[in-house]
Amino acid sequence: MPTAISATATSPANATVLTPGELARFEADGFTVRPDLLDAGECARFRAAALAYADARMQAKQGEVFRQLCQVWRGDETLRGLTFHPRILAAVSQLATRPMRLYHDQILIKDPRNGQASEFHQDRPYWPLSPAPTVSIWVALGDVPVESGCMSFIPGTHRRTGLQLQVIQQARSLFEQAPELEWAERRVVPLRSGGVTFHQGWTAHRAGPNETDQPRVAFSAIYVEDGVKLVSGSDWPYPGAKAGDTLGEGCPLI
Repeated sequence: MPTAISATATSPANATVLTPGELARFEADGFTVRPDLLDAGECARFRAAALAYADARMQAKQGEVFRQLCQVWRGDETLRGLTFHPRILAAVSQLATRPMRLYHDQILIKDPRNGQASEFHQDRPYWPLSPAPTVSIWVALGDVPVESGCMSFIPGTHRRTGLQLQVIQQARSLFEQAPELEWAERRVVPLRSGGVTFHQGWTAHRAGPNETDQPRVAFSAIYVEDGVKLVSGSDWPYPGAKAGDTLGEGCPLI
């Protein structure tokens, strides 16, 4: 399978997908929302592929926050088409304004009545990467009302860099480090199928429990600036990767 994706071949860098207002909100708030980025019909196909991929590899467990499967672009051609969807790449290019690579993608499934939230946290402390701009996407594969476990954000927290890792199973993990954020504005973002959120690596976010009888299926991917280095670990995000390496072809350039 090829590991180099040309953004110019499928999604010109100057393509206009997001509005000036959406771009401005990403800079000001640390996140932005496009409620209709993808067609609901194609999302039904991606949802079916995501569920089939997950069910073949990981069964639901009582009380788990979500089922998470990473680097799905390597194992499923349909999902690869989502990771490198032309409209997604165009939007990421608009937001980043610089060459970017895929760090990793993932399926995030909250099974029916899972009873567990993904509590407020920042992603950046989880990533063993040198400082660099990042753009994360979260795609609703199916309608995601509040009751299904939609995303919420705390605007402005992308400026709160340097906090230690927060545990997504612990509701107070972020607030113990930054007590003032407990009283900060929170924006809840229910989405229809095909809606997408974009956020920066330090932006605090949460997804509630799935209180419905249907699985909540979301797809996420993280894109990082070309030239970023691994600062720890080995064999992630691709076999042979090691601390000190600059991310290479195992993380495709978009």
